[in-house]
Amino acid sequence: MDIEVIPLSSSIGAEIRGVNLSQPISGKLQHKLLQIWHKHLVLLFRGQKLSDKELWKSGDWIGQLGRRSRPIERRHENDPYIMLVSNIRKNGKPIGSLPDGEMWFHHDMAFVDVPHKATFLYSIEVPQHGGNTKFANMYDAFDRLPHQLKKTLSGKRVLQLFDYKETSQPNLEELHNVEHAWQPAIIQHPDTGRKALYINRLMTATIEGIPHDEARKIIAEVLFYAEHPSIIYEHVWKTGDFLVWDNRCSSHARTDFSTAERRLLKRGMVEGAPLISA
Repeated sequence: MDIEVIPLSSSIGAEIRGVNLSQPISGKLQHKLLQIWHKHLVLLFRGQKLSDKELWKSGDWIGQLGRRSRPIERRHENDPYIMLVSNIRKNGKPIGSLPDGEMWFHHDMAFVDVPHKATFLYSIEVPQHGGNTKFANMYDAFDRLPHQLKKTLSGKRVLQLFDYKETSQPNLEELHNVEHAWQPAIIQHPDTGRKALYINRLMTATIEGIPHDEARKIIAEVLFYAEHPSIIYEHVWKTGDFLVWDNRCSSHARTDFSTAERRLLKRGMVEGAPLISA
C-alpha cells in the first residue's frame, strides 16, 4: 500500500494519507507506520469512519488496548476502554469526561506506576472555534535544556499527580485524595533509545530530594523549554480526525472553547511498560 507522509510542523507530528483504520493493519504496513510514529511522535489520519468495534481495534498496530484508570463511580459511560471526551449533557448530566475548558500540558497517565504508552482520539463533533489540541516534542525539550538543568534532573524522580475532578494541578496537601506516582524526570525511550523530558505543567508537583520551593522553581524553569513554541504543533480538529501520540516522548494540552458549542471525541489508550530512567 502506498501511503503519503506530510509533516505537520518542524518538530512534531505528521499526517498519514492512504490508510483506512477500519481495516486491520499488520505486516509491512504496521512496520512502516511504527517507524513513522517513532520519528514524528504524533500521527494524524483524516476522514476516518470508525464504528465502536473498529475504534477498539484502531490502535492494535501499536499494542494492546489499555483499560481506563478512572474510578467507575467517576465515569459517565460504561465502556472500560473507550472514554467520551465531551461537554454534551443529557438530562443535565455529562455524557463523558473532561468536559469544558483549557487543560494544561501533561503526559497521559503519568500519575500511575505503569503509564499507557499511547493515546488516540477520534473526533465526532467539534466546535467552530477552540478546543484545539497542542502537542510538544519532549525529545526536543530535553535536547534544549541547559547543561546545568540536565545535570540537576539526572537520575531524579518527579511526583506526578492528578485529580479527576480538576483541569489544573491539586496541591500536595491533597495527595491522599488523588492518584499519584513517582516517575523519572528524564526517560529513555525503549524503542528509539533517545532521552525525553518527563515533566509537565499539569501533573508534575515536585522533585525527589530537593526542597519543595526550590523544586517548584526548577520545574518552572524547565517548563520554559517544555512549552517552547518551536517544539509545539497545535491541531485544529475536523470531524473524522484520528490522532494517535506517544505519551513517553510528547506532552499535550487543550485550548479553551465556548461551553455553548458541542464537542465530542472518543479516546482510547495502548498498554505500556514501566518507564526507563535515563
